[in-house]
Amino acid sequence: MESQRFDDLQKFYSIIARLKRGLGGVRTLESCSGRLTWPKRGVYFFMEDGERRSDSGSGPRIVRVGTHALKTASGTRLWTRLSQHRGQMRSGGGNHRGSIFRLLVGTALMARHGYEYPTWGNGDSANAEIRAGEGELERAVTLFIGAMPFVWIEVDDEPGADSMRGYIERNAIALLSNFGKTSVDAPSPGWLGHDCNRERVRKSGLWNSNHVDETYDPAFLACLEEHMLAMERAA
Repeated sequence: MESQRFDDLQKFYSIIARLKRGLGGVRTLESCSGRLTWPKRGVYFFMEDGERRSDSGSGPRIVRVGTHALKTASGTRLWTRLSQHRGQMRSGGGNHRGSIFRLLVGTALMARHGYEYPTWGNGDSANAEIRAGEGELERAVTLFIGAMPFVWIEVDDEPGADSMRGYIERNAIALLSNFGKTSVDAPSPGWLGHDCNRERVRKSGLWNSNHVDETYDPAFLACLEEHMLAMERAA
């Protein structure tokens, strides 16, 4: 399986490279807005400065995979979810209680820089006083995530746990994750995720905690490629 995983990682990254070319390059959230043309639904793949593939080839490695609208009748759009991760570019604020990505990055920034925010991650909501006290860390998270290059793939299926978007997301995470596996494309020694308080982040090499311990279905690569080709034909 490890031999197949190595081959499948190479295929995965070849699809991502072609997707990148089709989009005209990577984007960063600090330079994006809702005024751009976004597909209604999709899957996104984040990279990070300083994080490179070391085994499966050359180029940046994917450090976060995500999607949205996995609950039936959810109306969340791709840009809505990306903007939740990005935060508010004008003020630099954000809401880590609405983005697990922001929460994870925040815990790592706290550990690395010795910040103390005892309310960080507590509860699903917080009053104005608590949010104001967390503001400096929210701004640091916004700067960090806003600078991360990313690409996306359009997968406009209906919301639900069994959606194609969910299938691609969880299998891409399982393929990329080093959690409980022979390490391939290990994170750099300086990767911020090493300081995250979640073992699944530290051991997977991803800013993900769900699906990192799962076995991937190699057939998902054909689905990923099919949607990439559909975007090329529509361009």
